[in-house]
Amino acid sequence: MSTPHDPDRAPSPSQTSAVAHEDVIPFRAAVRAWFAISLQTFGGPAGQIAVMQRTLVDEKRWIGQKRFLHALSYCTLLPGPEAQQLAVYIGWLLNGVRGGLVAGILFVLPGVAALLALSAVYVAAGDTVVVTALFAGLAPAVLAIVAQAVVRVAGRALGHPALVALAVAAFVALAVFAVPFPLVVAAAALIGWALGRWAPQTMRTATGHGGAADGPAPLIPDDALHTETPSRTHAVKVLLIGVAAWAVPVGAVAAWTGAGSVFTDQAVFFSGAALVTFGGAYAVLAYVAQKAVEVYGWLAPGEMVRGLALAETTPGPLIMVVQFVAFVGAYRQPGSLDPWAAAVLAALLTTWVTFVPCFVFVFVGAPCITAAVVGVIANLAVFFAVHTLFGATTTLTLGPAHLQVPEPGTLRPVALMIGLVAAGLLFRLKWSVLRTLGVCAALGLAAGLGTAAVS
Repeated sequence: MSTPHDPDRAPSPSQTSAVAHEDVIPFRAAVRAWFAISLQTFGGPAGQIAVMQRTLVDEKRWIGQKRFLHALSYCTLLPGPEAQQLAVYIGWLLNGVRGGLVAGILFVLPGVAALLALSAVYVAAGDTVVVTALFAGLAPAVLAIVAQAVVRVAGRALGHPALVALAVAAFVALAVFAVPFPLVVAAAALIGWALGRWAPQTMRTATGHGGAADGPAPLIPDDALHTETPSRTHAVKVLLIGVAAWAVPVGAVAAWTGAGSVFTDQAVFFSGAALVTFGGAYAVLAYVAQKAVEVYGWLAPGEMVRGLALAETTPGPLIMVVQFVAFVGAYRQPGSLDPWAAAVLAALLTTWVTFVPCFVFVFVGAPCITAAVVGVIANLAVFFAVHTLFGATTTLTLGPAHLQVPEPGTLRPVALMIGLVAAGLLFRLKWSVLRTLGVCAALGLAAGLGTAAVS
């Protein structure tokens, strides 16, 4: 029985055991599809992956279900936002390098534009009663969202007591002993590799959802191979191009503004952060927040939570919160530039150095082993809770242990109430992130305006 002709499906020899080198689908059709997907990438990686699943697997039948899940598993092992890298990887399977570039760029472009505009609004009007009240409602909601991320990642990643112990160790190392985040990631990678090598029973394979969808056979079937055979020449070529793509703009900005400028500092710092972003944005944000607040002075402690709230409301990966950090930091430390020009330059440069490694990792095909993400995200949840629910903190020191504890007398009752409401909406009623943020923003606005009216 023949199937209706689909203009987005091209005759291809890909319905064999390998994917052809030429386009599997017409390039224009791929561009249209990725642009449509980019406008729906709200709700974090789970929502973004679901959009690609529905569009690419269920509706268009461009890739098989098992092949999609294999690609997702591969991208989860890479540092960086897994959903964006999944788009790059599938785009590469469908249309080669140009397909991967288009898919990855379009995936983040709407979010970059939206967050740039929201960052400008925050800088221009962040001290007004209305904006302050809105963020007072959003910050506790973000705390609940991060807590939900801990639960979700724990359910997916902690399939054995050894992995639970590794997560706890990562949390203690970060929260109590202030071990640098990159060292925690490196140790987790080494331990995870050792467990997989000598105690494979501790590593539980994730199971996918849904069987094969009804309809025509996918253009990239479940047994498809990569479009290119891995080679040293290919890896070196990609690495050289990637290094050049990073070094040219960073070098130009450093030569123009100076090696000690805020732009150079941000470019170098966020480049390093991009290389250790295992487990998604939440896993690296505590590290970014600590450096941005305590070392560089780009932000106040509570502002990191506000930036994440903005990133949650825009399409694209949550790691784009670093764009907000760069925008605000450069606006306040513009050097010889106009503050607005400095902010835009810093935001775009930070976005560039954050996502260039994502393309390199996918095109090279060099996965890393990751573990302890749950403990890292739990540390982020504690960091946000302390600075959102309390007005002041005290550092307790006992030998090498350093623990930030809140001062009970500085508890913010409104923030606590909104946080509990957000937790109930997310965990009990299973509301979406955007819907929850909307309710909490309204609660914060009502509380802030009410306080202003009384005073």
